[in-house]
Amino acid sequence: MTWSDVHARTLILETVLERARREPGYGLRLDGLGDVERLFGGTGGVLLALQHRWSTHLAVKLDFAVEAGASAQAAWDELAAEQPTLRAVLDAHSRRSLRLRGARRSEQLMIAEHVAGGQLYGDPQLHITKTIA
Repeated sequence: MTWSDVHARTLILETVLERARREPGYGLRLDGLGDVERLFGGTGGVLLALQHRWSTHLAVKLDFAVEAGASAQAAWDELAAEQPTLRAVLDAHSRRSLRLRGARRSEQLMIAEHVAGGQLYGDPQLHITKTIA
């Protein structure tokens, strides 16, 4: 993948999130985004890229939570408050995408590892199990 492709992927993800923010009930809008098939392999790839974005940000939040002695739940809630559109898109599509649900299960394992490794307090599964169908 070239830098040009990386930038094009980022622009597509930002456009998808902006559209979802402006029209939350409309669904995942990919119309007019010409390189979605080539860069993501379709809608499923866009959803996985959005899940990857969430998981990457969550890993950072969890690292900070370990250092601060905060709960995994607090880290998850903080990220959900900071990125409500991203969270809403992922929640809305998790029931329809097996690949997305698989990625979300990997997220649960990451949370469990942070909890076990950093002795975080609280229930890291609270929101996660609620959003997996």
